[in-house]
Amino acid sequence: MHARKLRMALIGGGGAGFIGRVHAIAATLDHRAELVAGALSSDPAKGRAAAEAFGIDPARAYGSVDELLDREAGLPADQRVDFVSIATPNHTHFPIARAALQAGFHVVCDKPMTTSLADAERLRELVAETGRVFVLTHNYSGYPLVRQAREMIRQGELGEVFAVRASYLQGWLHGLDPDRPPARGAWKSDPDKAGPAGALGDIGTHAYQLARFTTGLLPAEVAATLRSFVCPQPLDDYGHVLLRFQHGAMGSLTTSQVTHGRLNDLTLEIDGTKGSLAWRQEAPNQLMLRRLGEPTQTYERNPNAAYTSPAGRAACRLPGGHPEAFFEAFANVYRDGFDAMLAHADGRPCDPLAADFPTVLDGWEGVAFIEQCVASSRANGAWLPLTAGDSRGTRPAS
Repeated sequence: MHARKLRMALIGGGGAGFIGRVHAIAATLDHRAELVAGALSSDPAKGRAAAEAFGIDPARAYGSVDELLDREAGLPADQRVDFVSIATPNHTHFPIARAALQAGFHVVCDKPMTTSLADAERLRELVAETGRVFVLTHNYSGYPLVRQAREMIRQGELGEVFAVRASYLQGWLHGLDPDRPPARGAWKSDPDKAGPAGALGDIGTHAYQLARFTTGLLPAEVAATLRSFVCPQPLDDYGHVLLRFQHGAMGSLTTSQVTHGRLNDLTLEIDGTKGSLAWRQEAPNQLMLRRLGEPTQTYERNPNAAYTSPAGRAACRLPGGHPEAFFEAFANVYRDGFDAMLAHADGRPCDPLAADFPTVLDGWEGVAFIEQCVASSRANGAWLPLTAGDSRGTRPAS
């Protein structure tokens, strides 16, 4: 396996959505994997027609997920795919991931991992039973300066972290015509397909995972207010979330898909006793460090700079001054997953607790976060318990 590229099967991505193409590009960016098979649409004809644009041989362009898994599992070990990437609507994540794990394949899955906590728990159990690698594509955790920030916090440069603020603001819902189905993403307003949350599940889970990933703070309680302001739809398009972490730290999260002029404005601010950090996804190559009475320090993405941590340096591909962004961050999550897959082939199983990339545990946490936020909002913002289910926040630095 070390002498060849890992073989990838893509599930979904053949329609008008963009994320399937992102998976295909990110997975192959470092030439460590090749896309060789796919079931690109729930419509067999559309899926097979889309295969050519992805460079998939017609013989391995399958009409359904079941056909893909059955046929690939029946191929010799030196031909079958090594992993499947799931880029489909939320409600299909669980059955596809379950079937792929049971068929013996590693899994890379979009978030949220499932639409119910019971299904998320079942996937946790399956990953433990099968020993397969499970990667959740919280791709923002792959940015070099996000990993730099986490390393700085682990090394104590902020002192004790006592507060974190995250927000993810978009405005695209204002562009929808309520009398005309959108070209893509219509399922996101359908609770049966999207799950119990709208903007919170779609983008709020990214902000929550980013706060957890960088700070390592363990949640204790959550209180949320979720609303729908644009178009008559049952799911939230705006929300505020308050968090209480263990040992007294506080957090807040704002999520919106109805803020005019905002595109993908994901921001993170972290306060510590010795300093504060600020990072913005739309300017991802800069990280701000502030201390009282001192000039603001700007950390730039630069693998050759002495201040760049090993984790930040490992996440870079280009010299400083050449911007890296969404595709590269996405590819970093894939690259970490590939390392785990190769280790698995060498007889070293992946421990989700020790993994330095988003795993099935992050998926479980994200679904628990969604469910408790929705329950809190329905209870007029009542404080409800929220647990991480593990101690991943205290993992040693890589």
